[in-house]
Amino acid sequence: MPIKTDLCFLHVSALTLLGTATIVAFYMGRVAQRISLPSVVGYMIFGVILGPSILNFIDQPMIDDLSFLTEIALGFVAFTIGSELSLSSLRRLGSGIISIIFAESFGAFLLVFAAVYFLTRDLPLSIVFGAVAPASAPAGTVAVIQECKARGTLTNALYAVVGFDDGLAIIIFGFGTSFAKSFLIREASGTTASVLQTLGTPMVEIGLSLITGGIIGFLFCKLVLKLQKPRDILIILFGVVLLATGLSIRWHLSLILTNMMLGFVMVNSRREALVQRVITPLYEIMPLVYILFFCLAGANMKLSAIPALGSIGAVYILGRLAGLIGGARLGASFGRVEEKVKKYVGMGILSQAGVAIGLSLIVKQEFSQLNVQYNLPHAATIAAIVFTTITTTCIFFEIIGPILTKYVLKKAGEIPDEVS
Repeated sequence: MPIKTDLCFLHVSALTLLGTATIVAFYMGRVAQRISLPSVVGYMIFGVILGPSILNFIDQPMIDDLSFLTEIALGFVAFTIGSELSLSSLRRLGSGIISIIFAESFGAFLLVFAAVYFLTRDLPLSIVFGAVAPASAPAGTVAVIQECKARGTLTNALYAVVGFDDGLAIIIFGFGTSFAKSFLIREASGTTASVLQTLGTPMVEIGLSLITGGIIGFLFCKLVLKLQKPRDILIILFGVVLLATGLSIRWHLSLILTNMMLGFVMVNSRREALVQRVITPLYEIMPLVYILFFCLAGANMKLSAIPALGSIGAVYILGRLAGLIGGARLGASFGRVEEKVKKYVGMGILSQAGVAIGLSLIVKQEFSQLNVQYNLPHAATIAAIVFTTITTTCIFFEIIGPILTKYVLKKAGEIPDEVS
């Protein structure tokens, strides 16, 4: 039960709370670093303390009001990923990256689906859980890489995998949930739903996201071409990320893919000197972005839901771990990548938060609507189970994910001695 805060002097504005949270979370991050944990773990712990689970200073209405900060942060994270995905670097990594992305994504889908079905014998529920499993949280991985100043082939592989696997995850989710909904409707009415129409939706979303990001990226490159001052470049960058994020939300596109494409266009169409002029000031503000993002992510976590998680949560966690780690290793074996990439890449991509929670919210909305339209209590049950389980298991993955990312980067020798 959260601690009640009804005293008048504890009722403060959102800005006051954000300011206090930024300062205290910064020092919580320092404490985490002193005990060899990524600073993002400290940010999240303080967010949990402030959120509804404990003090309730940041309550659910305030979390909803501040959701735009999370969207902006994800936009900058996605741009950062895109700016690291130069085609020349990807060519040096080879086809192994593609096989890793496909193997870890489908590995997570198949193992979670099989494990949940073995436990529940519920086909639609198992498909939906499997469809959400491949979604990753690039913010956790990228934050650790930047904090550790990691450089090397494993670092490049992690950037590429967390950058591109969300696109594949969206495709898998679109196909999986479409099949599950079709199965439920046929089960209830005996009619055949139009599956082909719904299967095209994720492909359209991905295509439009990439096109939108490409157009904005081209305009951005034109705007910054003659700018020299870091301050001026940062202003334009801030504007285009907000523009890309806003259009993605308005047009129901993937803000991660749109902003990632923005950075991808820049790094592959302009000279290294211009890219560095853009990236250098960006790295100066990213620590603040991470503090706000992970503090709010922590506030979103509901610790009270953990005891009710039960066997289905444990099965989901184990299936996703085995699918991602085993799938990445299998894909790396087929792709003939460097040994340290083969050995460690799977453990560096375990974070799961924003995208997965967003997908679970879509499940909650769409499957609840199925119950209203077709009187399908089974659909409403799936909506409740998936949303509760995913939002709760994200607590585990958002804590263990960054810790393991730092561990594998250190084991691979890609963290400078002065940082490690």
